[in-house]
Amino acid sequence: MNTYGIDLMGRRRRRRHSSEFKAAVIQECMHPGVSIAAVALAHSLNANMLRKWVIDAESALPPKPKVMPAQSVQDIPMPGPTFVPLALPAPAVEGDIRIELQRGDTTLTLVWPVSAARDCAAWLRDWLR
Repeated sequence: MNTYGIDLMGRRRRRRHSSEFKAAVIQECMHPGVSIAAVALAHSLNANMLRKWVIDAESALPPKPKVMPAQSVQDIPMPGPTFVPLALPAPAVEGDIRIELQRGDTTLTLVWPVSAARDCAAWLRDWLR
């Protein structure tokens, strides 16, 4: 139950909600995938206040015991080696980069060594701007 009150001066008073109402709204928030803000909006409540109700209700519950299945020493996974990245030298590639540009009757053939592919890409990027 929630109550709205208006005092004699016409001002709104603080609303009071019954513990049954709070429990029902908190229970709605406990379902998986449910947004506390959406539940608050559906019940015309402040989302921050509802979040506080949920936190208070969760802290009142007894902590869940951690159940560990019985394991033998052989069943316990051992941590594997960690990944260590290494900088490897690039393999030597021989050959040329050939680019043919054609405009009208003019053809331009550009030959660039593969070992300087980054320079070729930078030049081509600047040229195409």
